[in-house]
Amino acid sequence: MKVVIQRVKDARVRVNNEVIGEINHGLVALVGITHDDTIEDVEYVVNKLVHLRIFEDELGKMNISLKDVQGSVLSISQFTLYADTRKGRRPSFIQAASPDYASKLYKVFNEQLVQAGIHVETGKFGEMMDVELTNSGPVTIIIDSNDA
Repeated sequence: MKVVIQRVKDARVRVNNEVIGEINHGLVALVGITHDDTIEDVEYVVNKLVHLRIFEDELGKMNISLKDVQGSVLSISQFTLYADTRKGRRPSFIQAASPDYASKLYKVFNEQLVQAGIHVETGKFGEMMDVELTNSGPVTIIIDSNDA
């Protein structure tokens, strides 16, 4: 499981020009799921995302977690994180999980964030989405469950 997180001042996601998810202060999480990801992968990524100290303290040092700042998450499913671009000019997405499998783990990911006390807004799984954000820092980090 790969999740690209971006620390944001604000973010929103639109489907068919309608805002369906919006947050202030927090993280945008672009969530990619591969075919061999498990609940353990989800748990690892959620724990890392919630407790990673990437928000600034009163001295301007990244020393505070999402949970500490009571930030929100805008969670966006992103199968393209598993693009293989090694051959040719068209990416292969064979490493991305099937939509049925990915949607189940994506739902668990969001539920576990909520259980951790995080306010979560989402895009719409499998839809074409427009994501707008103001990256704060900028801070952009990749969390990969294979690193566990």
